[in-house]
Amino acid sequence: MEKNLNFEYKGFKANGFLMLFVTLAIIAASVYGFILAQVLTIILSIIGTLVAFVMFFGLMVIEPNQARVLLFFGKYKGNLLQEGFWWVNPFMTVKKLSLRARNLNADPIKVNDKMGNPIMIGLVLVWKVKANEIYKAIFNIDAPKQMVVTTTNGKAQADVNALMSDSRMEALANFVAVQSDAALRQVAGNYAYDNNSVIEGELSLRSNADEINDELEQKLAERLKMAGIEVIEARINYLAYAPEIAAIMLRRQQADAIISAREKIVEGAVSMVKMAIDQLADKDVVELDEERKAAMVSNLLVVLCSDESAQPVVNAGTLHH
Repeated sequence: MEKNLNFEYKGFKANGFLMLFVTLAIIAASVYGFILAQVLTIILSIIGTLVAFVMFFGLMVIEPNQARVLLFFGKYKGNLLQEGFWWVNPFMTVKKLSLRARNLNADPIKVNDKMGNPIMIGLVLVWKVKANEIYKAIFNIDAPKQMVVTTTNGKAQADVNALMSDSRMEALANFVAVQSDAALRQVAGNYAYDNNSVIEGELSLRSNADEINDELEQKLAERLKMAGIEVIEARINYLAYAPEIAAIMLRRQQADAIISAREKIVEGAVSMVKMAIDQLADKDVVELDEERKAAMVSNLLVVLCSDESAQPVVNAGTLHH
């Protein structure tokens, strides 16, 4: 059975204001000992000053939705989550961690969809570290140092700097960014951009946003679980064809729209022609043979399906001339 590596700190801790008062009292007593200028009091004052100096390192302020991970010479001692001003053993190594929600607005990346078409896709992600999995966030993900290479007089020099003062959260943010990129590429490659290239009932990135977002959120949760990170929300916020094929795909979409519109127009025109013929026959307005019916059908279809207004022609002769 896996050992529980995430628990509340059970060691000694004290109110920070009380310990601050005690530390200041020790400093005051040490100053008084120096004033007395006796050998014993001077020795005690030096010891008291050193003790007070060390005690200052045990003070810490914990804000809401923040945590402190305590280590004693490399041994994990637990997490301190209770907000306030606290004092712990100053020889503890304290690692700071934020439990607040964070956003990742990833820039669009170029991927190939299921049909091989290059598309641009981006996501927005809301995430945070789980309070009951702080151990994973601290010890399962490394916080590397950044190598900054500069050139002085033709000689390369490498300076090792921290990514930022909050290097742990920066390391987690970098881990989330990399895993989000991988998950987005995986999901985007499983589906076509739109329904024009898929069989009926198959999901597409453009037409089934809710289903795709749910799968993306699931993939991200699986990838970020090892770091103790909870995915609050994940959504695709940008979707378009890549610039090199955007113009071609736009023309295809326009052609599909024109074809769809023409189908509706023809369907409506045929219905109207049938209705006209049926009503002429039912009301005995005029008796038409098959040839005249064909001519009328042709004329009505031209009028109803034409993009331009029809120009009437007045027949001044008989019906057959």
